[in-house]
Amino acid sequence: MISLQTLDEFIIRRQTDFPYATGELSRLLRNIALAAKIVNREVNKAGLVDVLGATGYTNVQGEEVKKLDLLANKTFIASLELGDQCCGVASEENEEFVAFEAESSRQGKYIVAIDPLDGSSNIDVNVSVGTIFTIYRRISPIGGPSTAEDFLQKGSEQAGAGYVIYGSSTMLVYTTGHGVNGFTLDPSIGEFCLSHPGMTTPKNGKTYSVNTGNFYNFPQGVREYIHYCKEIGKNSDSPYSARYIGSMVADIHRNLLTGGIYIYPSWMVTRMGN
Repeated sequence: MISLQTLDEFIIRRQTDFPYATGELSRLLRNIALAAKIVNREVNKAGLVDVLGATGYTNVQGEEVKKLDLLANKTFIASLELGDQCCGVASEENEEFVAFEAESSRQGKYIVAIDPLDGSSNIDVNVSVGTIFTIYRRISPIGGPSTAEDFLQKGSEQAGAGYVIYGSSTMLVYTTGHGVNGFTLDPSIGEFCLSHPGMTTPKNGKTYSVNTGNFYNFPQGVREYIHYCKEIGKNSDSPYSARYIGSMVADIHRNLLTGGIYIYPSWMVTRMGN
């Protein structure tokens, strides 16, 4: 009989790895996993119910908001608010961060920044999408509301981070600074089970992921690098191949497993900022 280790079991066993091993971060990760299961259910039946298509709104990045974006946003915020570990959430779908008002939430030690459904435009054509999240310990006083300063901390201060990919199978991948581990959702038991322990990126990769439709707007150095990848592809027995899905989670997940590079040139960031 195959021994399966669920996400809950793994988190409990690894709790001593956390800098503040009092259980709150463990429960917070389980709340994120619960919301991911609900979103997975909706993604998998998207073609059967009225959750496809656009809402007519744009988010803070200037991107068209899909119906599933809103559903995923509400699901993750509701799951995090129900727990007592999180005092606030910053979401790509909200112009401002959400400071939870309940007294129990104000006692929470963590905040979460999240893109509830990355690559949602792919839903209409049945291509992989995902959720991206990061967790910080709050720096505002416990007992009060979360503040902007809680969300403006350096990346090196993260308590944990990860993503969920909704594809041919659904996986949750996360780290708390002690290695990266992946868990695949077993629909027969409704649990994320450890499937990819100790994930590491291969030293050498053969793919590059970039939206080459914007090639002539890229910085010169990026264009030269893409030319280099194409030349390697023509003149080598181990060619570089272009692989771009348009869902960052899916592109990053592939490169994490098989090796490669994901490129998001500064021109694209500037364009989104405008």
